Formats: sequence, structure tokens, C-alpha cells
Amino acid sequence: TKMARGLTPKLPLVLDEQDGVKLVKNFPDLVDQNLRNLLLTLPGERIMDPSFGVGVARYLFEQNDPITYAELQAKIEQQVQKYLPFVRIDNIQFTDPSISDNPNYVGLIMTYTIIPIKSTKTMNL
Repeated sequence: TKMARGLTPKLPLVLDEQDGVKLVKNFPDLVDQNLRNLLLTLPGERIMDPSFGVGVARYLFEQNDPITYAELQAKIEQQVQKYLPFVRIDNIQFTDPSISDNPNYVGLIMTYTIIPIKSTKTMNL
């Protein structure tokens, strides 16, 4: 049998003919997956580490204003510093709801650098 080569399973889990399940095979994609997981996990949701997670879903019904954005940005920066210290957040931008058909829509665009490999990426949520 051939051994699968990869760093970790890609989430969400998807079957793959070559490896059994689709795998993350490079460090930038692994960091992207881990960062996305950190942002989307609600604090208290992860077993054995109740402080893990930003919980962006908790901000779903908050006021759409600069104070809420500042709180969310501070939470993101604090969590990344604690759980992904090799990542530097370069910029967090909240998209203007007026660019969407949905007046309640707010997007998050984050640019970050993976310090050890000097790779800069952008994530959209």
C-alpha cells in the first residue's frame, strides 16, 4: 500500500482517490486552515481549551459600527498572538455593507504573514 503524504487532513473532510481523504500538503495552506479554524471556533467549543477561538459568529447580531470592528480586531489579534505566534496580522479590513445586496452583510478581509517562511496571504470571511 502507498502511504499518504501530507501534513493534515483538509477540512471539511472530503474523500480523495489518491490519499483516502484530501490532505493539506504545504505550510501556507496549513496555516490558512488553522487560522480559519481559530477565527470560526467559538470560545468554549474546543475540548480541553475553553479559551481557544475568536468566535466571529458571536458578532453576527452586534451593531455594525467601528466599536464592534475594533473589538473583533482586538480579539483576532489576541488569539493569533496566543495560538499562532508565528503569524503576523498585517491588516484587517471590514467590507462596507453597501457593496452587497444584503444591507446587513459585513465581510472580513485579513492580510497576514507567516513569519518563518516570509509568505504573505489574504483571507476573506
